[in-house]
Amino acid sequence: MLKIKKGDLVVILAGKENGKTGEVLECFPKENKVTVKGLNMIVKHNKPKSAQDKGGIVKKEGKIDISNVMLVCPNCNKATRVKIDLSGEKKARMCSKCGAILDGKKVSKPKAESKKTEAKKADDKETKSTAKKTVAKKSEAQSAKPKKTTTKAKSAQKVEKAK
Repeated sequence: MLKIKKGDLVVILAGKENGKTGEVLECFPKENKVTVKGLNMIVKHNKPKSAQDKGGIVKKEGKIDISNVMLVCPNCNKATRVKIDLSGEKKARMCSKCGAILDGKKVSKPKAESKKTEAKKADDKETKSTAKKTVAKKSEAQSAKPKKTTTKAKSAQKVEKAK
């Protein structure tokens, strides 16, 4: 069983296309290979088989070994290994970095992870509100202080006092 399926976004790890990303067009589980859209292009020379048939040069995607590609998680946009989640009714592919479920149309996080993120969001809101309060206090304190005078203003004050 391959952990990468048709339609997945993958990044190439080795070879002349190293570091590039593309969509999987076909999977060959018996050969442990995949073809990726627009990557590993090969040139094939076709010979005309009949008088009406034209020969020519055709460019198409070549096969890439499955060990040289890694799935890109649509949730965290990072190359990740794939875990198999057995908790539901069916087996589901899961991102090993963020925990998002990769199968199906919707990308969702498990319930346990969402509670943690809610707690983090609540903490962020509290820190933002306390930061706003401290900024407001600082601005009030600065407005209460007398403004600093420049050297020109000081010399003008000395002239006025002398009069």
